[in-house]
Amino acid sequence: MNDSPAGARPTAGQWKQAARLTVLLDEDDKWKHGPLYHEIVQRARDAGLAGASVWRGVEGYGASSRIHTSRILDLAEHLPVQVMVIDDAQRLRSFVEQNAEMLVAVNVTLSDVTIWQPTAGMLG
Repeated sequence: MNDSPAGARPTAGQWKQAARLTVLLDEDDKWKHGPLYHEIVQRARDAGLAGASVWRGVEGYGASSRIHTSRILDLAEHLPVQVMVIDDAQRLRSFVEQNAEMLVAVNVTLSDVTIWQPTAGMLG
């Protein structure tokens, strides 16, 4: 039985308010002998946050104003990395506060986002 008004198409999901935590760092940033970005993703998963992804940049600069690039004539080192985590804003704030010791030398931002949440029956 369809609860939609006559002529309305059933929806495959709904929009939901969430937040995006963005951590900007250098690919060479370490945490206890391993990549810092890996530690952030592991801790986000262990905290039960909705999702995390890592992107490696092709060019960028930070506080030093020195440009790091992956252009063929340059050595591809010290490239920018972005870690993005999506969840509820308060859960992300708590995550940052609980893991502040590993985030002292990186840029951390929190922004409101709207995410599309598929209907449970519509998931593959």
